[in-house]
Amino acid sequence: MTPAPYNHSPRFRQAPGLVTLVVEMTHDPGIIPVEGSPHLPASIRQYKGDSRGRWDGRTLVIDTTNFLRETSFRGSSANLHLVERLTRLDATTLLYEFTVDDAKTWTRPWTAAVPMTKVDSPMFEYACHEGNYALRNILSGARAQEKGNKP
Repeated sequence: MTPAPYNHSPRFRQAPGLVTLVVEMTHDPGIIPVEGSPHLPASIRQYKGDSRGRWDGRTLVIDTTNFLRETSFRGSSANLHLVERLTRLDATTLLYEFTVDDAKTWTRPWTAAVPMTKVDSPMFEYACHEGNYALRNILSGARAQEKGNKP
């Protein structure tokens, strides 16, 4: 969930035993069990890793292991261990902190923190639109339909 230059609006949803996280840019949902279940066996690897969450007061702590070798966060290995902390500081600010630990890649764990400001805007699908040329045609077709013209 590291910041991106655009389309980086995270959305969180909570249900009994689960938290779901979707970031607009990649729109791959992260489904995080928070009911206390253990991590999957180390032999079961996933592209986004195996996440388990827990509440530490007002902070959601997400512990992720079991990444695939191909995941490679900033050159990491499959031994990457990621701990994310999400804390609501006030009504519009969420503090996102993450600690990266991978002894095969870095000499010691490192941490970064990013404050995020709440945005009340719709989430759009992130997709390439052929250099945005297609978008003009899509919109002009929609305007023609609105005028009653057949496409």
